[in-house]
Amino acid sequence: MTYYFRGKYHQLSNFFPAGFQKDGKRWPTAEHYFQAMKFKGVDEDYVERIRLAKTPELAKQMGRTRKIPIRWNWRVIKEKVMYEALKLKFANPAMKEALLRTKKQGLIENSPDEYWGIGKSGQGQNRLGILLMRLRKELKKK
Repeated sequence: MTYYFRGKYHQLSNFFPAGFQKDGKRWPTAEHYFQAMKFKGVDEDYVERIRLAKTPELAKQMGRTRKIPIRWNWRVIKEKVMYEALKLKFANPAMKEALLRTKKQGLIENSPDEYWGIGKSGQGQNRLGILLMRLRKELKKK
């Protein structure tokens, strides 16, 4: 069986309200953190505005702006940043247990995003699912 990040497994979504601390600041969701990191070192005020966004949907919308330039190396580091966000989120024992409960099953981000999810065609790269399976394997070893 394959698990999608909705319904019973919604905790796996970056929008799930499983906050964490990083550098002395509280991040409400992994989505907030990921979107804000696009602007780290470029516009720290905007990073903070994204961190404080009322919802992960708003954080995502703010992160998609190109009115403010993103980090010059974002394409190169975005997966590293996503993996860091996932490690921070799943350090929480309840979140870790939710991920480990999926055992060896395939994890699919069922979103229209062709890079992070499977896209509208169902043929997307599913990078978020792949990173979650990598983290699950790492957590099982510990």
